[in-house]
Amino acid sequence: MKHALGRPPVALLLVATLAVAVVALPLVALVAQAHPKAISEALRSQALRQAMWLSLITSVASTTICAVLGLPLAWVLARLTFPGRKLLRALVAVPMLMPPVVGGVALEAAFGRTGLFGAPLLAHTGFSFPYTTWGVVLAHVFVCLPFVVISLEGSLRALGQEYDVAAATLGASRWHAFRRVTLPLALPGIGASLLLGWARSLGEFGATITFNGNYPGTTQTMPTLIYVAHESDEQAVVALSLIMLAVSIGILVALRDRWLVAA
Repeated sequence: MKHALGRPPVALLLVATLAVAVVALPLVALVAQAHPKAISEALRSQALRQAMWLSLITSVASTTICAVLGLPLAWVLARLTFPGRKLLRALVAVPMLMPPVVGGVALEAAFGRTGLFGAPLLAHTGFSFPYTTWGVVLAHVFVCLPFVVISLEGSLRALGQEYDVAAATLGASRWHAFRRVTLPLALPGIGASLLLGWARSLGEFGATITFNGNYPGTTQTMPTLIYVAHESDEQAVVALSLIMLAVSIGILVALRDRWLVAA
C-alpha cells in the first residue's frame, strides 16, 4: 500500500526538514555552548538550590490542586449536557490563549492587596497572595488548570460512556460509577494530564513574576532565576537552561507511551 502511493513529494520533505531544523538547532546550540565547569558551578550555587526547591514545591502543590479541581470540571464538560457548556469550555481555555503577563495582571486585579477578592481577604485575615510562595502556587494553578482540564476532558471523551451506562443498568449511581468505573479506566490519561500540568507549572514565568516579583527563597523559581542570570552571567544562563532542558526531556520520556508511539 505504501508503494502504491508513490514517492513522497520532495517539496513536503524539504519543508518538514526545515521545520525539524527550526526546533532542533536552538536545542543543539544550547547543548554545544554549555561548559561542564559552568554546569558544576551552577549546581553548587545556593541560588539554584533555592530556586529548584521552590519550583519543585510550587509545581507539585499546584498540580495537586489542579487534580482536585480539574478532574470534576473535566468530567462535567465530558459527561454532562447543559446550556452554556461550550461557553464554559471557552472560559476554561482562555488562560491558555492569553499572554502570561496579562494573566499576572488579571491575578493582581482579583487577588492583589487592593484587588476584588484580595482586599477583603487582607482586611479579614491579614493574608495576601502577592509576593508569597502561595501567590506563586496560585499563579501556577491559574495558568496550568486549563491544560489539565482540556487534556482530562479529551481522555474522558475517548473512553466513551458505555461502561458508565453498563454500571447504571446494574444499579450503580453516577458517583459510584465515577469512582469504580470511570476513574480506574481514566488513570493513564489522568496521569499524563497531570504530568503535562506539572511540566507547564515548572516552566511558568510570566504570570508568576508579574504577580509575585522575583524574591530568592520566596518567589524566585527556576525560570525567574534564569531571567535574572541572563542580565549578568551568560554561562550561568546556559547551564541553568540546560538543566531545565534535561527536566523537559525527562518529562517527555515519562510520556513516551503517549507521545512517542505512532497511532
